[in-house]
Amino acid sequence: MNWDEIGDAMFGGLPVYGEILALVSNSVWAGAVLGLVGGLIGVFVIQRDMAFAVHGISELSFAGAAAALLIGFDVVTGSIVGSLVAAALIGWFGARARERNSIIGVLMPFGLGLGILFLSLYDGRSANRFSLLTGQIVSVQSGQLGWLIGIGAVVLLGLVLVWRPLRFDSLDPQAAAARGVPTTAVSLTFMLLLGLIVAVAVHIIGALLVMALLVTPAAAAMRVASGPVSVPVLSALFGFVSAVGGILLAIAGTLPVSPYITTISFAIYLVCRVVGSRRGRYARTAENA
Repeated sequence: MNWDEIGDAMFGGLPVYGEILALVSNSVWAGAVLGLVGGLIGVFVIQRDMAFAVHGISELSFAGAAAALLIGFDVVTGSIVGSLVAAALIGWFGARARERNSIIGVLMPFGLGLGILFLSLYDGRSANRFSLLTGQIVSVQSGQLGWLIGIGAVVLLGLVLVWRPLRFDSLDPQAAAARGVPTTAVSLTFMLLLGLIVAVAVHIIGALLVMALLVTPAAAAMRVASGPVSVPVLSALFGFVSAVGGILLAIAGTLPVSPYITTISFAIYLVCRVVGSRRGRYARTAENA
C-alpha cells in the first residue's frame, strides 16, 4: 500500500473517509498495540530513569532498518536486530546509571551515523528513507502486521512475568538486591523487551520521535495518579489515544503520522500537568486550613 493508492481513494471519486481508513487498517491495529504496550513499558522507563536509553536504542534500530532497506531485506526484522543489539549492550554494560549514560552516549552517534550512511547508499524511493525517521501510516503491510502484533504480545507477556521483581527493582534497586532479586537478569530482560517495542515504534512513528509513545504517556500518567494500577492503566490509555488518534488524523491529511501522534501526546501531558498542579495546590490548601 502506498500514497498513490490512497490518493486514488481520495480523488478518484467521492473522498470517503471509511475507504481511506480501510487502506491503512493495518497501521491502525499496529498503532493500537504500540500505544497500549508502549504506555505500559513506559512506566518502568520513567521509574528507572531510562528515557535517554529509549532514544539510544532507537538510533541503532534506525541503523538496522536502514541496512535492511539497503540490501532489500525486511525492514521490521532489521529494526528488531538493531534494537536488540543496542538493548543488550546497554543492559549488560550499563548496570549503573553513570555507565549506562556513557554507553548510550557512545551508541547514539554510532547508530545515527550508520543509519545515515546506509540511507545515502540507498537509491530507492525517497519516501522510504524519510519514513524511517518520521514514520509512515502506510508502511505496515499485511504480512508485517502479524509480526508487529506478535512482538507486542511477547513484550506484554514478558512484562507480566517480571512485573513484580521489575517494579521492586525499579523503585528500590538496593533493597531488591538485598532481598535476593536477580537485578542483573531483570534489568537485561527489561532492556530486551524495551528493544522489541522500540523496533515497532520506529516502524510506526520513526526513530526521531519514538519517545512520544514510550515516555510521554507514562510521564503524563504520573502527574495525575500514583497507584500501582492506576498509573499503568492511564499510561496505556494515553499511549493508545495518542497512537490511534494520530493515525486517524493523519489519514485526512498529507503529513507524516508522527506530528499528529507527538502533538496529541504532548497535549495530554500538558493537561495532566495542569491537573496535577491544581490538585497539589488544593491538597496544600486543605492541609493548611
